[in-house]
Amino acid sequence: MTEAAAPFWGPDFAELQRVDPEIAQVLIDELDRLRSGLQLIASENLTSPAVLTALGSTLSNKYAEGYPGRRYYGGCAVVDRAEELGRARAKELFGADHANLQPHSGASANLAAYAAFTAPGDTVLAMSLPHGGHLTHGSKVNFSGKWFDIASYGVNEHTELIDYDEVRDIALERRPKMIICGATAYPRLIDFAAFREIADEVGAILLVDAAHFIGLVAGKAIPSPVPYADVVTFTTHKVLRGPRGGMIVCREQHAKAIDKAVFPFGQGGPLMHAVAAKAVALQEALQPSFQDYAGQVIANSQALADGLAAEGMRPVSGGTDTHLSLIDMRPLGVTGAEAETRCDAARITLNKNAIPFDPQPPMTASGIRVGTPSVTTQGMTEGDMKEIASLIGRAVRDTDGSTAAEIAAAVDVLVSKHPAYPRG
Repeated sequence: MTEAAAPFWGPDFAELQRVDPEIAQVLIDELDRLRSGLQLIASENLTSPAVLTALGSTLSNKYAEGYPGRRYYGGCAVVDRAEELGRARAKELFGADHANLQPHSGASANLAAYAAFTAPGDTVLAMSLPHGGHLTHGSKVNFSGKWFDIASYGVNEHTELIDYDEVRDIALERRPKMIICGATAYPRLIDFAAFREIADEVGAILLVDAAHFIGLVAGKAIPSPVPYADVVTFTTHKVLRGPRGGMIVCREQHAKAIDKAVFPFGQGGPLMHAVAAKAVALQEALQPSFQDYAGQVIANSQALADGLAAEGMRPVSGGTDTHLSLIDMRPLGVTGAEAETRCDAARITLNKNAIPFDPQPPMTASGIRVGTPSVTTQGMTEGDMKEIASLIGRAVRDTDGSTAAEIAAAVDVLVSKHPAYPRG
């Protein structure tokens, strides 16, 4: 067993090294990557060892089609307890009537919502992908765009904020069966009450895709969509800091439709190790310390956006209210793809991202998206964000890669003070 792995994976790792040394090395290398760089992907986080323990458990062995007390296989009494605990914790944490922990991903959770409330060909109103929406909000390459009549809304060209009057006008014209709010690259708070009013006016179901910000809701750092939405879908692996997966909470009147849309319509047997790991993450999010964490995520995000602005980059909409910022790189004459590559060479991981009304194609993009969940989990605060902004500024200006090693060395000094998965 290597020194890098020993403090984290425990004695079972030695067996993995014996059986499959190549995969064992992949695990070691990924741990080293997390420990030696800055992780600024807005949709990632560092799950706790407790979550990872549940995820790597013997619960992976159990086939459990159905729901607690109503399984299609025997021997499910033990795993039923995990799912029941998770459902109870989700309802407590979010003040929801009903919870379903079985979706394998955010996309499959959204598929279930479509299946519960719409039929192919129905009109759905959602945020356009170029303005910050998600693939499942109507992309032509996704089931949503292939099977449904998608009406899209975006942001105002001048404010770069959602124009709720425009959303209402589109809704009145197109009369959607379902309205989706939520985004993957929108840094501001969403007015759920305004969306509720619009949905009621046109008789639409309101789906809030809270994948990105649900952890901030759990930490009481931003307003909750649950009182306004018919159904809320989300992932569990972003700010919520759980395993990769999806979840749904909804009003009691929709519980049966949602459960049937997850199983048997969209999925077979649930991943019970993932369900248990989600339950662990929910238990962690119920602790007072998680509220401190969520608040710090936003404080760090705002400090990072301010720092990047000081480096000559433009925060879209002027800043952020959440865990992420969308940054226009055009003031520096750098594309998003160039910025991503240059930062990667300096061990700073972030992603290129389209900005509203972007003149560049998506794989080039004019912007980058940066998020603070992971670095906040590592214990970094606002002062560290100023240093990170400076490092990003140096990296994106490094046109020939001549200072990448020097910047990476500075990254190493910073992360050594706040390590991911500390040794011992």
